[in-house]
Amino acid sequence: MEDAYVIKGARPLKGKLQLSGAKNIALKVLIAALLFDSPVVLHNIPRICDIEALIDLLKLLGVQIYHTHNTVTIDPRTLQKNKVDLLHASKIRVSFLLFAPLLYTFQKAEIPNPGGCRLGARSIDRIVDGLRTLGVMITYNSKTGYYEASILGQPHGEYTFEKPSHTGTELMIMMSVFCDGVVRIKNAAQEPEIDDLITMLNEGGANIHREDCEIIIKGVHTLTQKKPFTISADRVEAVTYAVLGIATRGDITISKIPDHYILAFIDVLQNAGAGVEQKGHGVWRFYYKPMRTIDIETAPHPGFLTDWQPLLAVLMTQVKGKSTIHERIFENRFSYVEELRKLGATVEFIKPMITNPHEYYFFNYEAGKEYMQSIAITGPLDLHGGVLTVSDLRAGATLAIAALVADGESYVKGVHHIERGYENFVEKVRSLGGEIRKF
Repeated sequence: MEDAYVIKGARPLKGKLQLSGAKNIALKVLIAALLFDSPVVLHNIPRICDIEALIDLLKLLGVQIYHTHNTVTIDPRTLQKNKVDLLHASKIRVSFLLFAPLLYTFQKAEIPNPGGCRLGARSIDRIVDGLRTLGVMITYNSKTGYYEASILGQPHGEYTFEKPSHTGTELMIMMSVFCDGVVRIKNAAQEPEIDDLITMLNEGGANIHREDCEIIIKGVHTLTQKKPFTISADRVEAVTYAVLGIATRGDITISKIPDHYILAFIDVLQNAGAGVEQKGHGVWRFYYKPMRTIDIETAPHPGFLTDWQPLLAVLMTQVKGKSTIHERIFENRFSYVEELRKLGATVEFIKPMITNPHEYYFFNYEAGKEYMQSIAITGPLDLHGGVLTVSDLRAGATLAIAALVADGESYVKGVHHIERGYENFVEKVRSLGGEIRKF
């Protein structure tokens, strides 16, 4: 079987869909579970490739872990090794978060450069600086490709992120659970997935609370799970199927997603005149209505999520006029543009005037380097079939949606990227009336 989908498009997708658990919560709570002194049970864990890769990595560290249906049971007391396997760590970016449980258990740890999608300057310098502020001694060994870290005593101090870091905030929280006194994380990221992590830790006895962009952790001695923890639905999957319903001129109802997870996306759709209906209790209906052009820029939560912008681009190909998307989080998020052009999309790169790019962008902006951070999409367009190649997770979902919108047959290659983050993608699309198969 090849790593590709065959898709026949140009039919409205309709129906109801139950969302899977959030990838970006599941990965983090699996690692956080290693901080506990008792077995941990986690519900609504999606069966996706990134989760399986992390579970395989944890097993190599000696951890006893079981994934049955959508429940994971993990026994942190079986953790035996403090060096993370290079090959397995290269598959997922969250491997760097293992510093927290490994340092807590062994006082020393070795973790290679993190993997995952290569979206540009995702510097971990801010994360390393944060660890050092807490008392961690950490160096990079260029000969082995490993970060080597150690800690004496309990974490302590406070840290202010120069720019909010989602992964950095999560690692600092996990590192501080057993701190000496109080740790304050300032200019912390505000993504809702972080709040789910905090809830999971607090239910086990941690003392963590948020005050806007500051997170305060009071040290505790142990964590013990008192009841299973159920993670929230995936807000990127929610937007994926919302766009699929609207762009195919269909009608899709999704459930259940916490409303505040997707409000920034809902605001954009409503401003553009799309068909949106809030049905209550985390249930939303998305259906076709003629839309107006829109201009968006990505930003950390509560702004427009960077993972949503490729999906929105497909939707904008079906809108009359010119819409623009400006990417502020990553420097290499437009790999899908050339692929959309293969289907007949009119997408061009534009250069907006930015007065202070060092402050405006959230990646490590380098003066004198050529950046392509903004696109204009002109529609409406009758997309046609084509042969597409996926280069990263969200670009993959984008191209699959574009193929489902397009007239005729398309081949989408490299779909392992999609399966890293979407549970039962083919089955769910088929349940909505889409014609898709893997070969």
